[in-house]
Amino acid sequence: MPEIFSNFIAGKPTGCRSGKTFPNINPADHDDVIGLFQESGPEDVEHAFEAAIKARSSWAAMPAPLRGEYLFRAADLLEGNLHELGKEMTREEGKTLLEAKAEVKRAINIFRYFGGEGTRQFGYQIPSERTNVFSYTLRKPLGVVALITPWNFPSAIPAWKIAPALVAGNTVVIKPASLAPLSSYRLVEALHRAGIPAGVLNYVTGGGREVGQPMVDHPAVRAVSFTGSCEVGNRIQEGLARRKVRLQLEMGGKNPTIVLKDADLDYAAEVLVNGAFFSTGQKCTACSRAILERAIYEPLVEKLLSRTSSLKIGNGLEEGVQVGPAVDQAQLDTDLRYIDIARKEGARLLHGGKRLTGDTYDKGFFLEPAIFTDVKPSMRIVQEEVFGPVLVLQVASDFEEAIQLANDVQFGLSASIVTKDLTYVHQFVNRIEAGLIVVNLPTAGVEYQLPFGGIKESSFGPREQGPAALDFYMETHTVYVKYAQQ
Repeated sequence: MPEIFSNFIAGKPTGCRSGKTFPNINPADHDDVIGLFQESGPEDVEHAFEAAIKARSSWAAMPAPLRGEYLFRAADLLEGNLHELGKEMTREEGKTLLEAKAEVKRAINIFRYFGGEGTRQFGYQIPSERTNVFSYTLRKPLGVVALITPWNFPSAIPAWKIAPALVAGNTVVIKPASLAPLSSYRLVEALHRAGIPAGVLNYVTGGGREVGQPMVDHPAVRAVSFTGSCEVGNRIQEGLARRKVRLQLEMGGKNPTIVLKDADLDYAAEVLVNGAFFSTGQKCTACSRAILERAIYEPLVEKLLSRTSSLKIGNGLEEGVQVGPAVDQAQLDTDLRYIDIARKEGARLLHGGKRLTGDTYDKGFFLEPAIFTDVKPSMRIVQEEVFGPVLVLQVASDFEEAIQLANDVQFGLSASIVTKDLTYVHQFVNRIEAGLIVVNLPTAGVEYQLPFGGIKESSFGPREQGPAALDFYMETHTVYVKYAQQ
């Protein structure tokens, strides 16, 4: 019998009111049920908010360095179990064990980074024009915040929302994605084992309609941080605009990598394969468009096809596997549907694009990485996010055309260029329409100590991660003190 995992509300494991559960299934092996999670509803959300409201004042009054201590202690607990946590993530999400362990370590680093931010919540002393007046700024927490996180980074993204929210002095209600809820459960569990006061951090699992929407609609919520699809994010924005609730959205990407003719082609092929196909392409920062200068198109494509053909696809727990499964049947169907649409629109499939069957593949959602050529900028495969291991190749006659093609989409999350020419590097940095600008590295692969976020339809609101993350979870107050009444 699979283990049953509870919600965490008011500091205690808590079953949902309905008594119903849903399974967390290994996408590489349908027979492997990792656990059963609570199929919560609006009553459970209300219970979580009641706990967060009750804990709000005392948590905000605690000195920020002491709030940070809980993050440090939780990080130590997580690090002591890193290998097992990585295995659990691979089982529930499908990414390779190497990638999963690296993500758990990243979550640990995030907790430690923001634990330190408890001692660095700077205000400013500004000279006043008036005699005997001392003026300065300070920052205060917002109150109760709602965090809604996706399945593709089930530990790192919850960590980079939870940690700044807590150290800033807010109380939290978090809903993880139902496809991968265990990794975030382990973060919440570690914080409770570290002694975080009851009600400060509340964890509720369930569907978007039954849990996510009541969280967003709750009258006590002061801010919502959401990572997920554009469709859901835009709907949340429309609903919150009238209420003036603070909102942070991280949504889609259609990220380009430009390769110029002076690039090392072996290195460029590695950059493209890493960005497009690792983590099964299930990253908002994944490279889904390769824009290649015409002079090196054919030799680079040859190297790219050779490198892609050599990728080992399978269960991420197995030695040597580099590409795991799609996260579930619905995502696999989406990948296959876009491959079919691209062919019907006239794109030419150079490699892959088939569902893998036979042996252990029949128990999972495995897809050969797909590479398309002969695409037009207007095609859906060029314009729309697939969120799978699908790469399109575009040809540019020179740098100018490459920049035009790169910017010709609604998204602006991540973009990279591979070149040795510093003139083009700086022109790219100045002209590319992306929040994350990368030179001679894959589009995917960001670090916790730097701000994260995009422009255009990719993001909305203040940046996540790094020192900028606290801006979303705090309000600035300005103070004037007349210290001599003459």
